[in-house]
Amino acid sequence: MAQADLKSRTRGDYKFQLEYRTRWSDNDMYDHMNNSIYYFLFDSIVNTYLMEHCALNPPTSERIGLVVHSHCDYFSPVGFPAMVDLALRVNKLGKSSVTYEIGVFERGEDAVKAVGVFVHVFVDRDNRKPRADGMGPDLRGGLERIVSTPRAKL
Repeated sequence: MAQADLKSRTRGDYKFQLEYRTRWSDNDMYDHMNNSIYYFLFDSIVNTYLMEHCALNPPTSERIGLVVHSHCDYFSPVGFPAMVDLALRVNKLGKSSVTYEIGVFERGEDAVKAVGVFVHVFVDRDNRKPRADGMGPDLRGGLERIVSTPRAKL
């Protein structure tokens, strides 16, 4: 996806949101949130959604999600003591894989600060291979609720 498309994201482009209060320790020596914290936040919103809306219980579920790809495009910095709104959508839903997109917005600002992509492949907990029935109906049903719809071209 082109960076210009990502940079034009709004909160309305996402179907699930979660707030996060930045911590003093999130900042790095350049006085903005460290890159690793963005990935921590991506993991947090994805797993919050999976647990609350997809019947996933990481310690006991038969399936687990393995991260096979992630990246982030940064547009402008966030730093302590900001409140951020994390926004989640599904861009692609396969039989056993899902591609999430996460927007990071600073409270009170409309411009997206960063957009991340996170890909899970759901596999059997014991053998770490995709199951014949893919991700299963509970996961799929929950993820279908946040699948993005393409914007109409003007």
